[in-house]
Amino acid sequence: MSSPVVIIGTGLAGYNLAREFRKLDTQTPLLLITADDGRSYSKPMLSTGFAKHKDADGLCMAEPGAMADQLNAEIRTHTRISGIDPGHKRLWIGEEAIEYRDLVLAWGAQTVQVPIEGDAGEWVFPINDLEDYARFRAAAAGKQRVLILGAGLIGCEFANDLTLGGYQVDVVAPCEQLMPTLLHPAAAAAVQDGLQELGVRFHLGPVLTRLQRAGDGLEAHLSDGTVIACELVVSAIGLRPRIDLAAAAGLQTNRGVVVDRQLRTSHGNIFALGDCAEVDGINLLYVMPLMACARALAQTLAGNPTTVSYGPMPVTVKTPACPLVVSPPPPGREGIWRVHGEGRDLKVLCHDADGQLLGYALTGAGVMEKLALNRQLPPLMA
Repeated sequence: MSSPVVIIGTGLAGYNLAREFRKLDTQTPLLLITADDGRSYSKPMLSTGFAKHKDADGLCMAEPGAMADQLNAEIRTHTRISGIDPGHKRLWIGEEAIEYRDLVLAWGAQTVQVPIEGDAGEWVFPINDLEDYARFRAAAAGKQRVLILGAGLIGCEFANDLTLGGYQVDVVAPCEQLMPTLLHPAAAAAVQDGLQELGVRFHLGPVLTRLQRAGDGLEAHLSDGTVIACELVVSAIGLRPRIDLAAAAGLQTNRGVVVDRQLRTSHGNIFALGDCAEVDGINLLYVMPLMACARALAQTLAGNPTTVSYGPMPVTVKTPACPLVVSPPPPGREGIWRVHGEGRDLKVLCHDADGQLLGYALTGAGVMEKLALNRQLPPLMA
């Protein structure tokens, strides 16, 4: 029997690649390995579950057995890779060696964690996968007050979702505005206004210095002296691509696992895509580039080497209190931002010196113009 194509990871990247590959090749043995339970789900839906009253089972789209049948694949769950041996085209699970024809790293990103003083660290919950979500929902049952660390995209989405789910939400972040690496200040202010009207309370500037038990709840002590009463904490500080195993195997890494436009790492039979991959210098933690990579890599694995390209990659942020779509300018392209509209209905556009539209942030009713504007945007990676 020939060696299989092995995919490490059963998130959106791993499962979508497997689906695309099976459209082109139904015979090559396919093995998927995952450290979690292998259920198929859409990660962006994790920050919509409370408003929709859906538990982890409700967000699950298919069990691993059904996915194995659908993909004509073997799926090994709750399994951790202990090492990769590129020279001999094999990986290790403890003492077991598994040979591969091609290896794909689709193991995603891990949550950034910061140490917090106090005696209540077990009440801090990152929500990065379905099992995390299940743990948080169990802890949140019967609670009312949630503190969110981080005012980036994920923090804002969870603030909106938990408030719609009936929780009192405070957001703490050491920044001057929401989503500072993603949004123009005017768009950030519009989203903050919408979330505040919904009931979210923001504490921008200070950091959480201590979390301690206080009766039946918790006290969060901030660096400016503020004390917030809460019952559990969501950590949404950010994500960092998983690179440790790749680096230990001698693969080139930077922010992510470094790959070329065919998603090939510095070793010929190993590829990477999704949140862990840095594609031609770009690491994007979003669904649209992931899907483009899955289609291109499936072709390459099926014997038709294909270069991935990124067209415009707008990001829809799930903050229904103030709808938001943002398309940052391509890396290295500088332009001038101008704000059109008023209140929460803004169209914030970035043009270069020649008048070429490079990017935008649309809020409120402004999101209605996204399709027309997308046609004017340059590709992110031609």
